[in-house]
Amino acid sequence: MHYADIEALFIKPTPGGREIYLPVAGDQFVEVMTELSGKDIVLIGLFAVENFTGRTGFTLFYVLEKRGCSNIIVLQCDIDGNETASVTRLFPSACWFEREVRDGFGIDFSDAFDTRPLFLHEMYPDNFHPLRKSFVNRPLETQKVILPETEYRFKELGGEGVYQIPVGPVHAGIIEPGHFRFSVIGETIFNLEIRMFYKHRGIEKLAEGKTPDECVAVAETISGDESAVNAFALTEAIEKISGASIPIRAADLRTVLLEMERIYSHLGDLAGMVVDVAFPRGASRFFILREEILRWNARLTGSRFLKGIIRPGGLSKDIPEEAIDGLRSYLESFETRLKSILYLIYSTTSVIDRLENTGVIDKNLVNLLNISGPAARAAGFSIDTRRDHPYSTYAALDFDIRTAEKGDVIGRFNVKVQEIFDAVAIIRNILNKMALGDVHNVPEYRDGFALTLVESPRGQSLHWVYIQDGVIARYKVRTASFCNWQSIEHAVLGNIVPDFPLINKSLNLSYAGTDL
Repeated sequence: MHYADIEALFIKPTPGGREIYLPVAGDQFVEVMTELSGKDIVLIGLFAVENFTGRTGFTLFYVLEKRGCSNIIVLQCDIDGNETASVTRLFPSACWFEREVRDGFGIDFSDAFDTRPLFLHEMYPDNFHPLRKSFVNRPLETQKVILPETEYRFKELGGEGVYQIPVGPVHAGIIEPGHFRFSVIGETIFNLEIRMFYKHRGIEKLAEGKTPDECVAVAETISGDESAVNAFALTEAIEKISGASIPIRAADLRTVLLEMERIYSHLGDLAGMVVDVAFPRGASRFFILREEILRWNARLTGSRFLKGIIRPGGLSKDIPEEAIDGLRSYLESFETRLKSILYLIYSTTSVIDRLENTGVIDKNLVNLLNISGPAARAAGFSIDTRRDHPYSTYAALDFDIRTAEKGDVIGRFNVKVQEIFDAVAIIRNILNKMALGDVHNVPEYRDGFALTLVESPRGQSLHWVYIQDGVIARYKVRTASFCNWQSIEHAVLGNIVPDFPLINKSLNLSYAGTDL
């Protein structure tokens, strides 16, 4: 198997795009990956499955995307034993993927440059691999003693005047834990290392054995402010497997809900950035609009965070025409008020000065680390899963992909502003032409597997579902935050410590969406 053969599959015309699975023998795997590296191909996912389709042992799935192509290639590699070759030197985004697989399944990757645990912190038992089929999901009782030699080793950077600032894992407020280890000279950051997974919840193991309907509630708990997009991603994968079709009205309303989620998420990000440059006069107005959108969510669906509405086969209930008419009217005033707030922000030079040239993400890192969403678009990459791998009704919609060039905080701010206006336009377009009709078709569940890519407010998320004997045998989730967190280690370099909260807020990554 050679690169030209695989490239032909990437560019093969397929309406809407699809995933193409290619079995690769273990002795050919490194050669194939070597040929694929450096050719605008991005490793967007890597996960393991035990006893896949009746085989005893482990199967690794490497999910590859080529920019500008709608098809996704999934290399499927069966491994003998518990070891295989690392591809981190070819695809740096594989680093966290491989560490995650090592923790979950006990598979070693030879020649990996980072073999530290990822989500298994020191207090977990030795030889503990919770994603194996033999593991029973239950609370752990451990009296393990943490010795100095078994503690997690952060990078040690020395030199005259160098000192470290540890931040977290416990933070002020209600955010989840995460540790940030800064190496600093004076006030300037020259290294940052992050450590997550202090509240690893076992989401993927929890999904095992559940029916497809039951698993939707699991998807909605991945990250609270991405409830709709994660529920949608799971249901679309289930619908692919079952061959189910959903009513046109349900598809339209799903897209409306996904864009409502984008609006309130981006409004929170804009407010957070303005808070962190000490301009509450502007931030409070963003927060007011965000609260109003959350109340509209509740009026439309019964849930401020859009839970309990998206289900396999469509929607769990219809949205009344009265609420739809009210939303259409509200969005007119919403746009006017948002423009007024933005005029205030853009005319306040002290705010713009803090946002410009701060927290730059080098565009050369976007493919290497699989950075996506506004973070990638603000660095000049015109990538958006809604256009590149269309789902729901996005293929029939006309919308721009908003980009900036410098990759700094003001770039991310501007991209999110434009995407809010675009989301309003998408919602209006749908509401103005939406017909009456059913919102649910009862699906006939089948065994099989399928992958779905979606564009959450933070970027591309990946959901892969394997149904066996009518229940979930494996549910793999990789949110945008999982990859984008690594970008912040680079974005802060050369900035001063007081700018870290601003840079962090401009990305607004999910701890929960990473600590599955």
